[in-house]
Amino acid sequence: MPEIRPIKDLRNTTEISELCHESQEPVYITKNGYGDLVVMSMETYEKKLALADIYKKLAEAEAQLSDEGSLLDGEEVFKNLRNKYGK
Repeated sequence: MPEIRPIKDLRNTTEISELCHESQEPVYITKNGYGDLVVMSMETYEKKLALADIYKKLAEAEAQLSDEGSLLDGEEVFKNLRNKYGK
């Protein structure tokens, strides 16, 4: 469940930092009852970026597949590589 805190809780940076590291999830900060900020640990941020990059690459691969419309047979590709490089 997401952690939602009012902006005044940012005064206690140690508590927010510990919360971010323990939960490994973003902490949502509200201002006047509305969403304003998201705070997370560096580790969580890097994981989210890596996941977004994977999704982007998958979308690109799917787009290429739909544009080109054909797949190569994996066994045939490896057979050709073995023949070319002798292993």
